[in-house]
Amino acid sequence: MPIFLIPYPVIDPVLINLGPFPIRWYALAYVAGLVAGWAYARWLCGREALWHGLSHPTRLSIDDLVVYIAFGIVVGGRLGYVLFYNLPYYLDNPSEIVAVWRGGMAFHGGLAGAILAIWIFARRHGVSALSVADVVAAGVPIGLFCGRLANFIKPELWGRETDVPWAMVFPGGGPLPRHPSQLYEAGLEGVVLLIILALVIRAGGLRRPGLVAGCFAVGYGIARIICEFFRQPDPQLGFLFGGATMGMLLSLPLIVIGIVAIIYARRSMPAAPSLR
Repeated sequence: MPIFLIPYPVIDPVLINLGPFPIRWYALAYVAGLVAGWAYARWLCGREALWHGLSHPTRLSIDDLVVYIAFGIVVGGRLGYVLFYNLPYYLDNPSEIVAVWRGGMAFHGGLAGAILAIWIFARRHGVSALSVADVVAAGVPIGLFCGRLANFIKPELWGRETDVPWAMVFPGGGPLPRHPSQLYEAGLEGVVLLIILALVIRAGGLRRPGLVAGCFAVGYGIARIICEFFRQPDPQLGFLFGGATMGMLLSLPLIVIGIVAIIYARRSMPAAPSLR
């Protein structure tokens, strides 16, 4: 037991009640992530110097894209959680599947939904799906940062028991101090990954369709696996073989896909600068 503990800052999960409708921090985090990601994507698409003449989504079309992405994330994230994290419960309680306001979203499922949304958007707007994926991937860490802070405020998805000086006792997490793993994920999956992708873009990454998206997939997969060593597994799953967790297993194919995308993008010819 550590001598000093950082007290958990208990925050009311409801920001304000508008009559019978509670406005929760959890929902606001998703909204904030989408809005901030939308603004960043519009900024990227408006910077022609980053694209060097390569066809890409317009700033105006990003307004449509955010609707596609939001729908894909919510539907995919919920189905991913149902299928991979708590299927027996939802088979017994099918009406609970649509109760997203009670929590239960899976990043990997949301990613699959977002990929499908990107493909549909790209076909309808006649642009490269890889270039659209690059724009979306660049802004995803913003949403991840907001989402992990929401996990911390709720609180949920806390860390494993530990004696580090910054450990916290989470409401509902038992009497022993735990890693604030939500903050670890906010830092690695959010801040660090956002900076890395920004550097890739600054180095000309958008000229090679799929490069930024591939770097995101590899970066997120590695960050998630690292954080899983500190995060308490979902109680209905626990540890799998060899101490692995479901989050680790789902991140491995993501890393492989990212590596393939990076290799493909690196072998493709970069866009030539457009004439001025």
